[in-house]
Amino acid sequence: MIRRHIVFYGWVQGVGFRYRARHAARAYGCTGFVKNEMDGSVSMEIQGTEEAIDNVILAVERGTYVRIENMESKSIPPVEGETGFLAE
Repeated sequence: MIRRHIVFYGWVQGVGFRYRARHAARAYGCTGFVKNEMDGSVSMEIQGTEEAIDNVILAVERGTYVRIENMESKSIPPVEGETGFLAE
């Protein structure tokens, strides 16, 4: 089980990004949250297997109107006992 903090840049707000992320995270058994930032980016903390996290990102990228131009990702410590995935 790993956890990543990811910041997405590009056409990522107002295009259903958070809804798709929440849906995909739940489908792949990931926990965490996703939220819009004031600078127009979207940040995500996601916990699961590396494969599940990769699948969530791919599912979001395939979304209509979403265009990820850049992504910054770093590993962070897992959160014990976390359940669910929130779109804030």
